[in-house]
Amino acid sequence: MNIVIDAFGGDNAPLEVLKGASQAQADFDIDITLVGDEATIKKCAEDNSVDISKLRIKQADTVIDVCEEPTNVIKSKKDCSMAVGMKMLADGEGDAFVSAGSTGALVVGATFIVKRQKGIKRPALATILPTSGAPAMLLDSGANADCRPEMLVQFAIMGSAYMNKILGVESPKVGLVNIGSEESKGRELELETYQQLKVAPVNFTGNIEARQIPMGDCDVVVTDGFSGNLLLKLYEGMAKFFAGELKGMLTANFKSKIAALLVLKNIKIFRKKVDYSEYGGAPLLGTAKPVIKAHGSSNAKAFYNAIRQAKLFTETNVIDEISNALQSMKQE
Repeated sequence: MNIVIDAFGGDNAPLEVLKGASQAQADFDIDITLVGDEATIKKCAEDNSVDISKLRIKQADTVIDVCEEPTNVIKSKKDCSMAVGMKMLADGEGDAFVSAGSTGALVVGATFIVKRQKGIKRPALATILPTSGAPAMLLDSGANADCRPEMLVQFAIMGSAYMNKILGVESPKVGLVNIGSEESKGRELELETYQQLKVAPVNFTGNIEARQIPMGDCDVVVTDGFSGNLLLKLYEGMAKFFAGELKGMLTANFKSKIAALLVLKNIKIFRKKVDYSEYGGAPLLGTAKPVIKAHGSSNAKAFYNAIRQAKLFTETNVIDEISNALQSMKQE
C-alpha cells in the first residue's frame, strides 16, 4: 500500500508532515510518497533530524496557496504538490491521498483529477464530531454550499458506509439537520430530502436539531455544505471556549489547582475527545479513490492519524460499500 501525501499542504508544512509521515511509516509498515520540492524536503528533514530514508519523494515544483482560485489546481497550477499527488492517485501510483492544503482546491482536484465515484452527484467532506457518546459524522461539512435532495440522500449513504466500515457502528442512525424535529419543518430542501431518506437504504431516524448533535442522538448528521460548515465552525469554537474556561477555573487559585490534580485523568480524557488531531482529517466521500482532507493547522500527530485513516479507508473497501448501496437503490 502506498499513501501519497501533499508535503506542502497546511500551515505547518513541510516539517510536521515529515514528522507524522516518518512515524506512520514505521508503525504501519506501509509505503509513503511525499509530494513537493525534493531539495526543500530533504533540507527540512536534515535540519530537524527527521528520518525520511524510507519515504519516497515525488518532485512537484509549486504549491497552491489557500487564497488562490481553487480551479487553478487543474489549470495554471498543474505542477503543484496537490495536483501532482492526486494525479499519482488517479494513475494508480498510490492507494490514497492526504493533504492539509486548500479545501476548495482539494475538492476541485478530487472531482476532476481523481474523478467521482460512479453514480455520485457530488463528493462530500465528512467530519468526525465528538459527542457525549460515540463520535458522529457530519457531512457535508463544506464541499458543497448548494445541494439538492438527492445529494443529501447520497451523503447519508456514504456516511453510513464509512461509519460502519471504519468505526464499526452497526446500522448507523442518520439524522437530517433541521430547525425542528417535526416532518413538516424546514425549507423545500429538507422537506423533500426527508421523504427520500424515508425510503433510502439507511437507518433514517428523522430530523435532528443542532442542539441534539452533541448529545449523540445520531451517528450520521446530514446537511448541505453551507449549513454544515457553519455548524462545524461553531462546534470547534465552543470546544476552544469550554477548554479555555475549564483551564481558567482549574488554575484560578491554590485550591482549584489541587482539585485539578484530583481530576487530571478525566481532564485528559476530555481533551482527547475534543482534539481534532485524534481523527486526523475528513474523508472526501464520493471520490473514485480515497482522499483525506487534514486540518489546515495539522501537527505531526494529526498527519499521523490522517495517514492511519487513509490506510483504514483503503483496507475496508468503503467505496465498494457505497457503490453497492447506490446499486440497491436503482434496483428498487
